[in-house]
Amino acid sequence: MASRASSEAPTHGTPADIPALPKLGRTWYKRGALYWLCRARTTTFLIILMVVVSVFALELYGGFTSEWSPTVRLVWNWVTGIASCGALVWGWVQQRREHHRALLDPPTPAQTIQAKRDHNRQAPARAFAGRWMVLLLVPVLPALAAYTIGWLTAWTTVREYPSEVGARRWLQEHPSGT
Repeated sequence: MASRASSEAPTHGTPADIPALPKLGRTWYKRGALYWLCRARTTTFLIILMVVVSVFALELYGGFTSEWSPTVRLVWNWVTGIASCGALVWGWVQQRREHHRALLDPPTPAQTIQAKRDHNRQAPARAFAGRWMVLLLVPVLPALAAYTIGWLTAWTTVREYPSEVGARRWLQEHPSGT
């Protein structure tokens, strides 16, 4: 336990052992300025990622369709544009449904940390496999990028992440942090 002189000493009404969540640390508990800076950092990174993915998808798509006849290209561009608008909305709706389900049964801090570790362990293999899938999916790449953008936008605009809800419930059940 921290001494009274320590900066780590809990303030009145604050539990001694607040669990640290991935990307948020312990800032989720007070939801102060540092918490919102963490959320802004994640959002900024994802905006940059979405722009890069969009430009990449459109450039690759443009290079792929540039050899088509103008009529076929015009028809396919319209189909792709309509599919992309639908995919954007579908990505948003899918994420909101997943978020709602996750709020009904939020993960504990240990489950959140384990899920992050599992994701980090699987990410390199998925990225490598994804490189080859991109080449096969070029004709529908703008629609896939739109789905991803809709999903990520919905994910970053939630009021509270399920991991935060789970951590709050865990703290209520384990006030001493055990």
